[in-house]
Amino acid sequence: MISVHQLLAKRTNPSRNLAISRALSVGKQSIYLGSSQVNLDLAKRTNPSRNLAIFRALSGGKESIYLGSSQVSLDRLSIWQKSCWETYLTTGRGSDNLFQSIDSNRSRTIAVDELHVFLDSVGNKGVHPRAFKMLDELTHDHNLSRQEFKSWLNLATNFHQEQESQYELGYEKLPHLGERKPQPDDANYHTWNEHTMSQAVRKMEYAVRGQVVMRADELQSQGKEILFTNIGNPQAVGQAPITYYRQVMALCDLPAQDGVDHPNVYQMFPADVVVRARELRKTIGPAGTGSYTGSQGILQFRQNVADFISQRDGHPAYAGNIFLTNGASSAIELVLTTIISSEIDGIMVPIPQYPIYSALIAKLAGRQVGYFLDETDNWAATESELSQRLEEAQSEGLNVKALAIINPGNPTGQVYIREDLEVVCKFCSDNGIVLLADEVYQRNVYDPSKTFLSAKKVALETPGCENLQLVSFHSTSKGVIGECGRRGGYMELHNIDKYIQAQLYKLASSGLCSNVPGQIMTSLMVKPPEQGEVSHERFEEEETEIFDGMKNRAEALVEGLNKVDGIVCNPAEGAMYAFPKIEIPEKAIAHAAEIHVSPDTLYALSLLEETGICVVPASGFGQAEGRFGFRTTFLPPDDKMMGAIDQFKSHHESFCARYS
Repeated sequence: MISVHQLLAKRTNPSRNLAISRALSVGKQSIYLGSSQVNLDLAKRTNPSRNLAIFRALSGGKESIYLGSSQVSLDRLSIWQKSCWETYLTTGRGSDNLFQSIDSNRSRTIAVDELHVFLDSVGNKGVHPRAFKMLDELTHDHNLSRQEFKSWLNLATNFHQEQESQYELGYEKLPHLGERKPQPDDANYHTWNEHTMSQAVRKMEYAVRGQVVMRADELQSQGKEILFTNIGNPQAVGQAPITYYRQVMALCDLPAQDGVDHPNVYQMFPADVVVRARELRKTIGPAGTGSYTGSQGILQFRQNVADFISQRDGHPAYAGNIFLTNGASSAIELVLTTIISSEIDGIMVPIPQYPIYSALIAKLAGRQVGYFLDETDNWAATESELSQRLEEAQSEGLNVKALAIINPGNPTGQVYIREDLEVVCKFCSDNGIVLLADEVYQRNVYDPSKTFLSAKKVALETPGCENLQLVSFHSTSKGVIGECGRRGGYMELHNIDKYIQAQLYKLASSGLCSNVPGQIMTSLMVKPPEQGEVSHERFEEEETEIFDGMKNRAEALVEGLNKVDGIVCNPAEGAMYAFPKIEIPEKAIAHAAEIHVSPDTLYALSLLEETGICVVPASGFGQAEGRFGFRTTFLPPDDKMMGAIDQFKSHHESFCARYS
């Protein structure tokens, strides 16, 4: 059955339009015109005279109509409504504007005919099927108030209802949540609730700590042994901290009389550790690590970062272009907050991608523009794919402002070669797009044929990229340092407008400063003990042991996964993850649809329940349609990781047998 609006929109057949109008006037629900049955659903609603007036206006080719005392432009109204609807669907914001666009007679309520004309005009896009039953109940005997409309809207456009309900349920079961004050049963008790909260936050997702991880926490609290391979958190799964870093940190935090000035300090700490701690304390100043610093970070620490970048790339770097941040995540949020200015601002992100990007874009009410990495070509980003996605975004009216790359890749583990980076740098430069280079895994390159190349180095050495606007990110959480809890990191601005840098500083100032221990750890990361210093030999031994362990486990994991029928995994050249593709039986896919989860979430939950291994479903990172998989780290110690490889095999076989 076709829609009457689709038919009338043509405005080409007056006799047909008249037939429709007559059918509406007598309350018919449908009418046959030739071989087409036309749905006249609005006729059974509460205001047939208004419907009739609208349809007569349309059939007569009018551009506006009076509804009560309000003159409504039909074409402009449709454009406005569609724009408001698209904004709400993509950002979760603008519900009040949407209400006003539908309330065409300004009665401060929405009549059922207004609502259904609107729904039909936007083709019911994004509307959850279960919403219509609720809509019938709401509009049975009265018009919708603004609050009722928002309540209905939450259901009608429930972004990921099953995931949301599972997330809320999982949160309630968190073993480390702690006791809370009992909540009243009155649904109207709280003015800050699911309807009045930011719908952009409701829309955002972060799969790395999602449904599967919550279930893992619950099982662990019940006594089940869990192997957490869901997140790159090295020390949480057994990696030892590097001694030099911890010794210097301890002396920076201790009161001077108990540390650097203690009479026996050289009996407790190596001499170079004491010297470095004293230098750092002098740089921080007499207030010590418990005081605020400048919002961009301590200048000498930023100079340490600039020196590191200059030595790494062979090109100058400047302390004034460095911001010290609470890990790379807060730096990415600072930049995206400053870039995204409207709901039509697009950010290109790789698919698969690390979910911090999709989460922040949703939170900031921007538009994610995914570009697919080619799994058959070692997850390369091709020029044709980038251009196609940009053209599609622009055809939809989006203003693409930035593009993110992750090198080495998360979750994909590839290491970009120079040619790959040249393609991305030239594309961004040619199109005036800001390049966001996530380089937190630059120390994690295991393939001996590959070398980490920064986007800045490639841009400076590639003709045509002279004007590339670039922000690069690094962190103390990854590499072999693995100090995730310190929340240390930095971003470097390259060719960024000085006004924008001042605004970034203002935004950073609203958070006062990044944490001082994180700033110290960043300085230590980029300026470790040098050859000839007392701590150097032990430092090198500890780093080498950690790096070699990661490299060996990465190779063993990928090899083991590729031996399983139905699992295919590209090499983990770098970073901390493998991202295999798995074959899932059709019956499992059908069952997943029945319980409203993705097929690879069903698989990951099954793996967790059967083996205690906690992975992240690949759907949380984005992937090509029809692909299923998961992301796993190779961070746990050798004995546990090697055992996990065997369990991946046994589980896959039992899962496929169960759904065969």
